[in-house]
Amino acid sequence: MTLKFYYHPLSSFCWKVLIALHENTTPFEPVLVKLYEEDSRDAFLKVWPMGKLPAMRDEARDHLVPESSIIVEYLDRHYPGAVKLLPADPDRARRTRMADRFLDLYIETPLQKIVGDRLRPSDKKDAFGVEEARALMRKGLSMVEEAVGPAWMMGEDFTLADCSAAPALFYAAKIMPLGTKTSSYLERLKARPSFARTLKDAEPYLAMFPSEDRT
Repeated sequence: MTLKFYYHPLSSFCWKVLIALHENTTPFEPVLVKLYEEDSRDAFLKVWPMGKLPAMRDEARDHLVPESSIIVEYLDRHYPGAVKLLPADPDRARRTRMADRFLDLYIETPLQKIVGDRLRPSDKKDAFGVEEARALMRKGLSMVEEAVGPAWMMGEDFTLADCSAAPALFYAAKIMPLGTKTSSYLERLKARPSFARTLKDAEPYLAMFPSEDRT
């Protein structure tokens, strides 16, 4: 197998890449990494010393490609399929990248802060930091609500931006309510075969998500 994909089924950033892989039925070898288990973590650190998921190893081209957005762009360039995930037009490509970065920075990043705080010991909680993260996430979600259209994030074409939006909004909905248009968009994403397959594969692990009442 040419492509080895190091991932965990619960990771939203891994989902971004899995959706891209499934969109174009790109062959790959999944390598499950459990960072909470010493042997699995140590083996992955030998591949990618930063220890952050996901990462992809292209054996044929002798390349290690870390970081979810970079992996999707790499796949789009070197293993293209019927679905062009990054538009050929430079301006549309820039706007697609911007949408991807917006979702990572203003939805995913504060979301991880909120969820990460749930896993901290009671005497290590960061209530102020969590409230800041919630405020940033609310603002980000309000902008998504204004921007999203009747089809996909960038219009009629499914792109990198949608690969990013699917996991970000799926987990965001577990933290706070989504707007009407955003909720409808998330339902369209969940019905997309590539994301539906990703969610199905993640089902055995979703109970590990540290849930609490919405606020």
